[in-house]
Amino acid sequence: MTESVYKIIELVGTSEKSWEEAARMAVETASKTLKDLRIAEITKLDMKIEEGRITAFRARVNVSFKYHG
Repeated sequence: MTESVYKIIELVGTSEKSWEEAARMAVETASKTLKDLRIAEITKLDMKIEEGRITAFRARVNVSFKYHG
């Protein structure tokens, strides 16, 4: 096994439908500019509420990718 270094960043994805879609949006958007994505870890789920109604689901996601110094 070769030695590697990975960087971890925090993202927040949002969706009007679900936490799953919010997390997917975060990862899919990040994958457009970041290479070698490895792991996505959901660290927090919350909802935005307006006038007593849920208007958005939010997923906080830590994403790791291979670091090429």
